[in-house]
Amino acid sequence: MNRRSAIKDLLVASGGWITLPLWMTACRIADKDAHFSSFSPAEQASLAAFVDILIPAGPAIGALSLGVDKFLQKVLDDCYEKPVVDNVKKQLAALGGKYSPEILQQALHSPDAAVKDCFVLLKNETIRGFSTSQQVMEGYLHYKVAPGNYYGCVTLPTTKL
Repeated sequence: MNRRSAIKDLLVASGGWITLPLWMTACRIADKDAHFSSFSPAEQASLAAFVDILIPAGPAIGALSLGVDKFLQKVLDDCYEKPVVDNVKKQLAALGGKYSPEILQQALHSPDAAVKDCFVLLKNETIRGFSTSQQVMEGYLHYKVAPGNYYGCVTLPTTKL
């Protein structure tokens, strides 16, 4: 056996084991509420307020408690083009943090196409994010990933020929 290669392999392996905890902490997000997106903190708060007004928490769960605002940020960042995202940011800034059901209703029925498109998009994506969340699918819609049952050990009656 070659002693030098064995020592080299041992050093490489021990170096990997020493740095493994550092790798593991770098791979996880320490704060699960943090979402790294192109939206500023004020815009993130505006999206959260919009989501909370659209599907508020009541006797049942609300959209904000399910993290639909984070879903909206992720969808807008990853799935829509820059002009659409810029329009959303512009329209949220135009409201200036003033949110109420009446103001959002006016925005949804605005004659201005940019305003209407923005809030219809946000409304549709909020509803999609809420209705497809795990808690709603399993708790309220009783969704099962694999419907039906499999009973492997069942005795079957046989007929004589």
